[in-house]
Amino acid sequence: MSAQHEKGEIAVIILAAGQGSRMKSDLPKVLHKVGAVPMVGHALAAARSLDPAQMIVVAGHGAEAVTKAVGKLDPEAKIALQTEQLGTGHAVAQALPLLDGFNGRVIVLYGDTPFISEATLAGLASHDADVVVLGFEAADPGRYGRLVTGDDGTLQKIVEYKDADETTRAIRLCNSGVMAADAGLLRRFIGALGNDNASGEYYLTDIPGMAREAGHRASVVTCHEDETLGVNSRAELARAEAIFQTSRRSQALEDGVTLTVPETVWFALDTHIGRDAIIGPNVVFGPGVTIESGAEVLGFSHLEGCHVSTGATVGPFARLRPGAELGGDVHVGNFVEIKNSVLDEGVKVGHLTYLGDAHIGEHTNIGAGTVTCNYDGVMKHRTEIGRNSFIGSDTMLVAPVSIGDNAMTGSGSVITQDVPADALGLGRARQVVKPGLARRIMQALREQKAKKG
Repeated sequence: MSAQHEKGEIAVIILAAGQGSRMKSDLPKVLHKVGAVPMVGHALAAARSLDPAQMIVVAGHGAEAVTKAVGKLDPEAKIALQTEQLGTGHAVAQALPLLDGFNGRVIVLYGDTPFISEATLAGLASHDADVVVLGFEAADPGRYGRLVTGDDGTLQKIVEYKDADETTRAIRLCNSGVMAADAGLLRRFIGALGNDNASGEYYLTDIPGMAREAGHRASVVTCHEDETLGVNSRAELARAEAIFQTSRRSQALEDGVTLTVPETVWFALDTHIGRDAIIGPNVVFGPGVTIESGAEVLGFSHLEGCHVSTGATVGPFARLRPGAELGGDVHVGNFVEIKNSVLDEGVKVGHLTYLGDAHIGEHTNIGAGTVTCNYDGVMKHRTEIGRNSFIGSDTMLVAPVSIGDNAMTGSGSVITQDVPADALGLGRARQVVKPGLARRIMQALREQKAKKG
């Protein structure tokens, strides 16, 4: 099989049925997040790089929550249910009916192993052996299963630690559990698996030995140990997050991004940042963020589900929420929140402002304290502001409302009706001045306080 795959040659099964009791959580283990994305999302993203004909996630514990999450992460993925957790071989067996008629290569991944790389998956997919197991050289092999290989590099057998003699335990090539096999062979041997073992479970690791005994070739593809890290506890989840963040920071620097204090920047799995962008300290990226080349995000800003164009500046202390689209040279300053709004080129929103469900035209200036009042308690409403407009400080824009091109609003206004192009909108009470009244009020208050003693 070549390294380039026609769609239809590869299918992926992701095992995500385990409870993860060591996590001490009501949340299914695979839904705990690394890089702001559930761990199963990492497996889905890596698998999708192969352009597979099908992807199947085997759910069990918390199946409803896992199914819902997978539907959001990858709507094309299918769900197979493992109502009883009877081992990895049994889990794969639940997925195989969804692959009826598929005769290519099947790759089995784990939803709690978030770091398998696209390059490693390509190696598994393109290898010409009938069964391929992913192995790694462990710094501390511990109680991992060992991969015993022949002089020609073929896989002879997988030996669990408890069954290994001292010679076998000295082997540092360990089993990750990830496997690739031709679909027909997988169907044949999954059906022949037994559960005559201490756990009474059906193990996928028995398949390479069964295949070899039947005259098929089994082999090993290796990767770095970090790729095989499985997460089974909160401590391991924290370690996985640290590994992920360290890797993404290094990659960003290599890609030409300036991170002024790298160790304080937090990435999501799908964060995209162009070269010559500048990211200040303590910036947090949630899912779905794209920062174009030459943009700058200043310190203590939080961004998710947004797009920031070339030349734009964000922060410090800004929040961009899903649906925020910032055009070129837009400025969003401190304590500004943008949600589901498009800011065209050159818009300035300096400080202390909320813009939600809005469209702001080119080169408009939004004064401090402006709020789009977009929610009536039941429904959301939009605000439209034209080009080259000036919105005075502390303007409340009660949506649905529109402000025309080159229009203005007076500071402190509550705008409930549309303001046409070139017009000034005012919505505030006329100021009244009462000479000497402030002094008399303060004197009376002080007298009352003195009487109370």
